[in-house]
Amino acid sequence: MSPKILLVDDREDNLISMESILSQDGYRFVIANSGRMALKILLTEVDFALILMDVKMPTLNGFDTAALIYEREKLRHIPIIFITANNYGEENVFQAYRTGAVDYIYKPVNPDLLRVKVSVFVDLYKKNHQLLAQEQKLMAINKNLELEINERKISEQKITELNRQLLENISNLESANKELDLFAFMASHDLQEPLRKIRFYCDRLIHRYHDNLEEDGKNDIGRIQRLSERMQTMIKDILSFSKISADEQPLIRTDLNIIVDEVLSDLETEIHNRKAQIKKETLPSLHVNAALMRLLFINLIGNALKFSKKEVQPVIKISADSNFPEEVNGNGSSNNYSRIIIEDNGIGFEQKYAKQIFDMFRRLNGKSEFEGTGIGLALCKRIVEKHRGVLSAKSQPGEGATFIISLPEVAEKKTVSSPQPLS
Repeated sequence: MSPKILLVDDREDNLISMESILSQDGYRFVIANSGRMALKILLTEVDFALILMDVKMPTLNGFDTAALIYEREKLRHIPIIFITANNYGEENVFQAYRTGAVDYIYKPVNPDLLRVKVSVFVDLYKKNHQLLAQEQKLMAINKNLELEINERKISEQKITELNRQLLENISNLESANKELDLFAFMASHDLQEPLRKIRFYCDRLIHRYHDNLEEDGKNDIGRIQRLSERMQTMIKDILSFSKISADEQPLIRTDLNIIVDEVLSDLETEIHNRKAQIKKETLPSLHVNAALMRLLFINLIGNALKFSKKEVQPVIKISADSNFPEEVNGNGSSNNYSRIIIEDNGIGFEQKYAKQIFDMFRRLNGKSEFEGTGIGLALCKRIVEKHRGVLSAKSQPGEGATFIISLPEVAEKKTVSSPQPLS
């Protein structure tokens, strides 16, 4: 908005004259025809750039009016220029300055001089307003900074507390997992003895009373035997799963070709019976627990044979892709990784199940069609994770499956579990 000027004079013609001289500069004017009226106006309005005031006025002259104006703290910033028609000498000029006035002009007023002097004080007013606005802006910025700093301190305190709770939860979870693994180990181990006895007495029952049993009885005993065998297999798998975390062994640089060749030799009968074709490329040497790697490849290659298509020759390809950077599990590691890839042309599965297949006891196919406990892939996942790696799968129904093992090429200072027998 345009700067506002208070014109104070008891004569109407003087007010009109000053307003006429200054109006071309775009100022806004407030008129007071006495000192008392000026004081009344200043009770409610304080945003004046300048006051032009006559000295000689009835009742309350300009000097007294100025003195009363400057008694108020809120009005001391407004400059006052006195205008007078009489020259009473230097004593009046000194009195004007003592009251706080900034200038003293004689009548008749020189229009150009008045305009120049008014423009100087209006410019000062504008600059002061800019400085005040800048100061308010800086104060607001400082206040926001203080709030931000306080919020950041509060956030840091919350993060510190959350980290403490997280570390505590991790510690509790690790303890719980160890206790759970120990429980699974002990429970599975203790279950084997009564299960052996069930199988033993079933075998003896068949042997002793085979000729005396009806066909339904023989079938029932056969079901008990098959279910017992399946339960024993499941117990062995649970024991293997729980024992991975039991003991810690250092990782040793091992040629994976030797491990895979040994696994293929163990699976030779199954490979021959299914007339499977194995295509193995050269694999790298990595820092691993050899026995756990052997268990990993037995499960993955065994699955590739198990889930092959009927009347279609199984083809299993084992290859490697080495020396590529990868961030495994979001840990920000700059280590390089080797990929071991196992591909087959079996029945496959829908990609939406690619993560679920690694859950414990997860089966995508019926028990009658494919034997198994649903623990094998969960076991494989844990083995790879113990090596600070990641196991993933890609597949489509009827188009086979691809399992990708990503393992660090340089071993971290971390140990993994020693193998345990499956019996």
